[in-house]
Amino acid sequence: MINKAAVGFVTVLALGAVFMLPASAKESKFIILQSTTSTQNSGLFDYILPMFKRDSGIDVDVVAVGTGQALKNGRRGDGDVLLVHAKEAEEKFVAEGYGVSRRNVMYNDFVLIGPDEDPAGIAGSRDVIAALKKIAAAEAPFVSRGDDSGTNKKELRLWKMAGIDVGRISGSWYRETGSGMGATLNVAGGMKAYTLTDRATWIAFGNKTSMKILYQGDPRLFNQYGVILVNPVRHPHVHAAEGRAFMAWLTGKRGQGAIASYKLAGQQLFFPNAGKKPDKKDSQ
Repeated sequence: MINKAAVGFVTVLALGAVFMLPASAKESKFIILQSTTSTQNSGLFDYILPMFKRDSGIDVDVVAVGTGQALKNGRRGDGDVLLVHAKEAEEKFVAEGYGVSRRNVMYNDFVLIGPDEDPAGIAGSRDVIAALKKIAAAEAPFVSRGDDSGTNKKELRLWKMAGIDVGRISGSWYRETGSGMGATLNVAGGMKAYTLTDRATWIAFGNKTSMKILYQGDPRLFNQYGVILVNPVRHPHVHAAEGRAFMAWLTGKRGQGAIASYKLAGQQLFFPNAGKKPDKKDSQ
């Protein structure tokens, strides 16, 4: 015969144990952040995410891929927030109903890297288009990420502005790795080739060998990062409250200050600009 009093006592003990669990055991707050390899490789997340965790109690799991892949993942609902750098594609993502509340977060710039000897003579070019035309004219090796990342999108746009159809010549002096920025820099170094990279990844990159920045400073090399919440109406499983909390922190005083204070080798890698009016160079 079942002792009802004993069962009741055990039930009370079990419920008491549940309520005595720490908050983290009862409810784990987290978001999945689809972001770029450049933000990951630069070390930025290792620096700022522990600050956000301390302020909010929310964990952030980062999936570092190219911007194009991050947007594809977001369309499928594989993530809660995107931090990417291809503004035109980001605005299309929002316009199609896959994301909401896109905001500027920070910026830096792209640079053209090449071998010390600079066989195409791009150093001192009047602008980035002239530099690319020199590379093409010399048929000097150029390595592209070829992965639909924000960097790849920017690079292809610049080649188009230079009037050069790299799709037609791919496999000759123009090579595509289909890889992230770090791997592409390694290939470029091994081939003594030119490539386009974001400055943050270059500063953080350890295997510079005989490579260096050969062209920089054109306003068209401006590199804007934006943050977007994956649309919780389209994907109800999205952690919308936690995602909005992350976006508010990242674009607020604490997050913007954290971004500004992150440096490597004494150099600031990203420059916060949330809430500022878009600059002419902010368009892509």
